[in-house]
Amino acid sequence: MTVAMFGIKNCDTVKKARTWLEGRGIAYTFHDYKSQGITRAHLAAWCQEFGWEKVLNRAGTTFKKLPEADRENLTEAKAIALMLANPSMIKRPMLELSGPQPGAPRLLGFTPQAYEAAFK
Repeated sequence: MTVAMFGIKNCDTVKKARTWLEGRGIAYTFHDYKSQGITRAHLAAWCQEFGWEKVLNRAGTTFKKLPEADRENLTEAKAIALMLANPSMIKRPMLELSGPQPGAPRLLGFTPQAYEAAFK
């Protein structure tokens, strides 16, 4: 199984997820979308699977500091454009699992229970 984590290296939740994986000896690649960016294709796939409302991090300071006009009347297209321009607004971490089984899961956010279930 190949594991790829997308997030921001200084995020506390990302740090918890990385510690969880490393503590179990699970190898993974890390993509810091704040420094490396993210593609529209990735965001579109994540929004299709989880809904843009869950992928967009409205609780963070980056979103809250946006002008009111940018925060109003959000659509998926507008949310993706905002996340491309401001990757800090993407919920994190996003874990993509791939392997021999079709439809390998993605995990949005981190809970030990969700990770335990995914790595049984």
